[in-house]
Amino acid sequence: MRADGLAGGEGGADRLGELIPVALRAMAAGVAERGGPVPAGGPAAVAAALVAERGELGQVTAGADGTGRTSPAALPRTGVGAEAALEHLSRLLAAGSADPGDPACAAHLHCPPLAVSVAADVVASALNPSMDSWDQAPVASELEREFTAGIARLCYPRAGNPDAVVTTGGTESNLLGLLLARERNPRAQPVCGANAHHSVARAAWLLGLPAPIVVPCAGDRLVPGALAGVLTPDSVVVATAGTTNTGTLDPLPEIAGICRRHGARLHVDAAYGGMALCSESLKPRLDGLDLADSVALDLHKFGWQPVAAGLFAAREAAELAALTVRAEYLNADDDTEAGLPDLLGRSIRTSRRPDAFRMAVTVHALGTDGLGALVERCCATATEVARLVDGHPGLRLWGAPELSTVVLRPVVADEAGGAAGDELVARVRRALLEAGTAVIGRAALPAGPGGENRLWLKLTLLHPHTTAEDYRPLLDRIAATAGAELPAGRESPVAS
Repeated sequence: MRADGLAGGEGGADRLGELIPVALRAMAAGVAERGGPVPAGGPAAVAAALVAERGELGQVTAGADGTGRTSPAALPRTGVGAEAALEHLSRLLAAGSADPGDPACAAHLHCPPLAVSVAADVVASALNPSMDSWDQAPVASELEREFTAGIARLCYPRAGNPDAVVTTGGTESNLLGLLLARERNPRAQPVCGANAHHSVARAAWLLGLPAPIVVPCAGDRLVPGALAGVLTPDSVVVATAGTTNTGTLDPLPEIAGICRRHGARLHVDAAYGGMALCSESLKPRLDGLDLADSVALDLHKFGWQPVAAGLFAAREAAELAALTVRAEYLNADDDTEAGLPDLLGRSIRTSRRPDAFRMAVTVHALGTDGLGALVERCCATATEVARLVDGHPGLRLWGAPELSTVVLRPVVADEAGGAAGDELVARVRRALLEAGTAVIGRAALPAGPGGENRLWLKLTLLHPHTTAEDYRPLLDRIAATAGAELPAGRESPVAS
């Protein structure tokens, strides 16, 4: 088989038809080889598997003295052909990946993508439109314009002229939120809760803004009253609708009201919780979102898209003019005056993938009602898993989930107390990871009102087709592992 066939153009679909089954068979073999949610053995085992696979390919690389030698080669001198390379490395990737489709892989906001979105991504990759000029992406740019207009209206149903652009995720969207604030006011001072995503401080640094003023939280939720003493007309408040640690939503109506009274700007990081807008039953939890000046969304969380799938919505489309930049070869004045759309001003990036295409395909496939139903399922499952935790003799629940995050702690960690308890929690997480049996997250949170931060374990449930019973074995495994990590002479309250 030829290795240099092009994906697009005449014969491209035929060549993809030959190669995609090879990739899928290899992926299935790798999943079977892995046999769990994550490869066992930790970083050393994964690195060794990569070296062994390259050695199996037996490719030649150049030695330091210019002579050839046969060895595992990252950049081989000669190729093995498309089928062999695709088969070997696809199997390696599947065998060595964390599988977000496995219920025991629940550490992060890392979703199992929908098959329809992955298939759409193949089409987009094969056609390879670049979203920096219309002549590279004629219909892709129109699909993006239509899709982002719909997202803007979802966030701002009563605004006169909202708009949205595609980003790489919540981090870039939060950067845009502070960028537009700075463009309106060079003296902009970020303000956020202690629960804010780390990208807020990073964005302030990148933009040359002062470090954020951090105000207190209670229950991982920004305390609105804490804003009153720090806000000025130069302030830009970043609130959160779905925190990374617990999925908690800040009280947006109160925050928006305080911002308005002080003449402050408001950006809402709704990267996690924003797509709850698609659910009639969950949408009230996002009351006040439309009062923000800008909103960050991320469909590789509640949207089930491959990374990257971020969106940034602005209540006033005119504010996005701050992104305008001129490059004669991409958006010359005479071209735009003649009616060619200016895509360069739709992003802070130049070359970018048509990520809106797979998002649009997904929404056309499921509808917003269908997406909302998937969000509802995840949140309902989290509520049921939280009940299992609350009734488990070896586990303690941090609090009722607001979205799909369940935070818990082994009882024996509380009994160990203080730093010793935190060390035990950390060891439990690493033990499960290194055994290849579970991928769970961690969060530093108060053990109670006004209490000192302690280390907790975190399950972020983004698989819409699991049930609470699918997570019961994981809960038992966490408790049993915690008991096994106890110092000699101590006994776990839960039988392993």
